[in-house]
Amino acid sequence: MKWDRERYIAHSLFEDTGREMFCELFGPLHVLEKEWRMQGASEKEIGMSAFDWDYVPSAFLAGETRAKTDIAVQILEDTPEMTLAIDTMGRHTKLIKKTATIPLPLDYPVATPDDWEKVKHWYTFTEDRVNREKLLEQKKRWENGELTMIGILGAFDEPRQLLGEAEVCLACYEYPEMLHDMLDTFADTAIKVIERVGETVPIDCLVVHEDMAGKSGPLFGPAQIREFFKPYYSRVWEAAKAYGAKLFSMDSDGDMSPIYGELIECGLNCIHPVEPVGGNDMVELRKKYGKSLCFKGGIDKHALIKGKEAVRRELEYRLSSNLMGGGTIFGLDHRIPNGVHIDTYRYYVDLGREMLGLEPICAEGWARMAF
Repeated sequence: MKWDRERYIAHSLFEDTGREMFCELFGPLHVLEKEWRMQGASEKEIGMSAFDWDYVPSAFLAGETRAKTDIAVQILEDTPEMTLAIDTMGRHTKLIKKTATIPLPLDYPVATPDDWEKVKHWYTFTEDRVNREKLLEQKKRWENGELTMIGILGAFDEPRQLLGEAEVCLACYEYPEMLHDMLDTFADTAIKVIERVGETVPIDCLVVHEDMAGKSGPLFGPAQIREFFKPYYSRVWEAAKAYGAKLFSMDSDGDMSPIYGELIECGLNCIHPVEPVGGNDMVELRKKYGKSLCFKGGIDKHALIKGKEAVRRELEYRLSSNLMGGGTIFGLDHRIPNGVHIDTYRYYVDLGREMLGLEPICAEGWARMAF
C-alpha cells in the first residue's frame, strides 16, 4: 500500500495510524534474481511489485553534501567475477560480484593532517551544490504527499572513506584535531545546503549512512560519539528541524545497541536495518528505549533460508505486541539473501501480513525503504 508522507511520519513518531507497516527495505541480492527465475518467479515478483509492500514515495532533495572531486572513474579490469577500478576519490577498488554490491577500497587518500588539507576543498560549500530548478519540481512532489529527504555525510563513514577503517579509529587519539576539522567542514557545508534547500522545499527527513559496527559492536564507543558525533550531528539536526524535519534516520549494519543512547542524544530517532544476527533484538530494545527510537527492519533474513517453520518462529517473536501501534516499520534486516526459495518468500509475505492484521495482497507496488 502506498502511504503519504504525513501518515508515514506520524507512524515513525509512534502515533497509532490504525495500521502496521510491512515493507521490504532493500530487495533481493543480484544472484537471487537468477535463482528465482529458475524457480518460476514472475518478473513482478523479482521486481518486488507483486507483493503489495507498504511504501512511501520519497525524493532525495537536490542539495549535495558529498565530496566533489574532479577525478574520473577508471575501470582497470572487469571480469564476470570482479571489477578493479579507480574511483572518484582516486582510490583503487575491488568489487567481488558474487558476494558484494559495494566496491572495497584498497588504498586511501588521507593518512596525515597534511593529506587532509590537500582534499579538504572536496567538501567546502559552493552554490552549484544546490539545483534550484529541480527543487521546484520536488516541491510539487512534496505537496502531493511524497517524503522529502536530505542526506549528510556519516561522522564515522566519511572519514573512514578518506582514511580507512582502522586508521579513523586511531585518528581519534593521534589526530583528533583533524577529525574535528573534517566534521566541522562537513557540518558547515551541510548547513548551507540545508538552508538553501529549505527555502524552497520543506525537509521531512535527515538521512545519514554510517555502517560502523559488526557482530561484536560498534567501532566508536560512547566517548567517541559524544566527542566527535554529537557536535556535528546536533548542529546539522538543528538546521534541518528549522526547515521542517521531523525524522533523523541512520543506516548502519551490525550491533549498534551499545551506543543507541548516545545517538539519541545527538538527535537520532530512527534506525535501520536492526540486524538480529548483529546482536540487535528490537523486542528487547523497545523495552529499553521506549518511544525514543523508531526501528525499520529487524526481522532476521537468515530465517528465510531455513524454511517455513523457521519463518513462522521468527515472525511469532519479532511481530511482538510491544512493537505494534507505531514506531516500527517491519521488514527484513537487509537484502533478501541468496538461497531463499521463492515459495518460502511468498509464505513470509502472506504470514507476515496475516499476523499484522493486514489485508491479503490486493495491489501492486514497491519502493525501496532503506532511508
